[in-house]
Amino acid sequence: MTMTYMIVEDEPDLYEMLTAMSSVLEVNEVAFATGEEAVTWIEEVEAGIIREEIPALALIDLRLPGDIDGVMVAERMRSSPLLKNVAVVLMTAFHLTADEEKVVISRAEADLLMYKPLPKFVELRDILRNIALKRMNGKRRVRA
Repeated sequence: MTMTYMIVEDEPDLYEMLTAMSSVLEVNEVAFATGEEAVTWIEEVEAGIIREEIPALALIDLRLPGDIDGVMVAERMRSSPLLKNVAVVLMTAFHLTADEEKVVISRAEADLLMYKPLPKFVELRDILRNIALKRMNGKRRVRA
């Protein structure tokens, strides 16, 4: 079974690495550099304009350029009847306090919060695949 991952990352090198990783992992991907692009895609999926496979997992940077940050993208996904069950992995290079982590995870209903630099390829592959499979099997576990 081929999975689809949604990637929302504004840093060009990491964006390219994550999209390249998708091809190596043989997963399909939809990728965006801004929250606005991601939300537009969500709205087009809901309107039936885009009929791509629903992603199994969304890998979303917390800090994005523009007015829509990563938490807002995740919140918008969670409000979508078609996308509300997608596994959400948030990532950030900025240190958050324990309280800030709890707020971000709660607001986004995230399955995981990861700090950059991200784990090495094999570990990252396994983490993402396991989270996607757990969510697809109806088991959600939030951890920071």
